[in-house]
Amino acid sequence: MSTVNTKQHNHNSGMWFIIFAAMLWGTTGTAQSLAPIGATPMAIGTIRLAIGGFSLLLLAIVRKQLFSGKKWPLFATFITAFFIASYQLCFFAAVAKTGVAVGTMVAIGSSPVAAGILGFLIRKEQLERKWYLATLLAVIGCALLAMAGEQLSLNLTGIVLALGAGFSYALYTVTIKGLLDEHSPDAVMAIVFSLAAILLTPTFFLYDWKWMLDPQGFAVALHLGIITAAISYWLFARGLKTVKVGHVATLSLAEPLTAALLGVFILHENLGGQELLGIFLIFTGIVSLAIMPSKRVIDIDPQT
Repeated sequence: MSTVNTKQHNHNSGMWFIIFAAMLWGTTGTAQSLAPIGATPMAIGTIRLAIGGFSLLLLAIVRKQLFSGKKWPLFATFITAFFIASYQLCFFAAVAKTGVAVGTMVAIGSSPVAAGILGFLIRKEQLERKWYLATLLAVIGCALLAMAGEQLSLNLTGIVLALGAGFSYALYTVTIKGLLDEHSPDAVMAIVFSLAAILLTPTFFLYDWKWMLDPQGFAVALHLGIITAAISYWLFARGLKTVKVGHVATLSLAEPLTAALLGVFILHENLGGQELLGIFLIFTGIVSLAIMPSKRVIDIDPQT
């Protein structure tokens, strides 16, 4: 297989890793809705990071990927963990301030744009026309899904927090990609997630954790920590190695797409015309980005 074909194959595989990771993230809302009374969104976010970080750390140790002998850039590692933790805090606080619709729309909708800009400024990644088209379609679709049937509450503090969540996601995506240049995906995700969980340790003293003693609550916590954190970010890191930061954030909009479909099939929610149009636009944007070839990846080598 030529170098060009190998790069294209790795790039395409990476895109599917990102999509599968986002689909697992999309189960978060459904799982949260099944949690017992008393399981607040912030408590769920905290326990998700704790279980996810421990699982990733255990996996890296078992696979002997944690200690490679290479030095870790302390600032980049800490800043990555900080923004993983801040995403949890900003997103759930935004939803509490301004509602699920606006909080989700601003946070998830702003992240592809922020990631594209940061990828260009920090990693000098050029964005093709297909990214602009795919991102526009997916963000509009996300907005339609978020606003459908909801009474919008425009709270300035909530908007700022939601933008903070979108920026946090974009920034930790950029910094994780930088760490992946020198370290294995297993090691990177284990270190940054464990450190992020440690940063959120004080929040354990702010909530009542009795809901974790309920079998259903325990099952929800395990699903969120292992499926939507450990496994999903294990896939995410592998995709991030070969996919541009801006593309990653746009492909991650498979998360609200999955959440909407699970709402129909699991929670028996009804979809109207606006929701269906939103699903169609997100799907179209993701597919166009995933199947249209990247000129940078498939430039023809004169030697082949």
